[in-house]
Amino acid sequence: MEFDYNSTRSPLILAEYGRNVQNMVDYICTLPTREERNKYAQVVIDLMGFLNPHLRDVSDFKHKLWDHLHIISDFKIDVDSPYPVPEKESLRSKPEILDYPQHRIRFKHYGKTVEKLIESAKKIENPESQKNMITSIANFMKMAYVTWNKDSVADETIISDLKELSNGELPIDENMTLNKVEFKTPPPGNRVRTGQSSKGNKNGKNQNGGKKRNGKRH
Repeated sequence: MEFDYNSTRSPLILAEYGRNVQNMVDYICTLPTREERNKYAQVVIDLMGFLNPHLRDVSDFKHKLWDHLHIISDFKIDVDSPYPVPEKESLRSKPEILDYPQHRIRFKHYGKTVEKLIESAKKIENPESQKNMITSIANFMKMAYVTWNKDSVADETIISDLKELSNGELPIDENMTLNKVEFKTPPPGNRVRTGQSSKGNKNGKNQNGGKKRNGKRH
């Protein structure tokens, strides 16, 4: 007896429709008359829509089904489609490769956003507005530093880094006071001990150290 294994079958073109739909489409391609092919193609379209109800949420889902019919047939089916037949080459075209930014971030814990903010601050002409922008950037840098390094940081360090990132092109106040930001570790009392039950003491012990038996303490 000869068995039919998936490994010996031709690969499914659109696996979500299954082997039966693939076989039906292949059969339609062999029918001699266009009238027969049109008749059975409509039956298969209805079946494909039934098997994939999620396509009903797609705009113009009938168009999508007919496109899939042509794809499953490897564009060999000759029927009167109510929609233009999709171009085979357009489906095989690969998307364009995205360009990844090659710019090196000087301080990773501040991120690229801080560098962009600094460039924006350089363009501010109003001195008071520029000063407020610089202070906001410095406070953001301090928060980012503490979050990344999980450690406190002196204002002088942030000011020094801001000078370096701006290449000395911003009028930074050396005595600027930044918001207080500290990394706090959870207090020991808030840590859950391994194996400790939150529903009560083991062995039926009460808070006074004794045991209860039949309503009496021993």
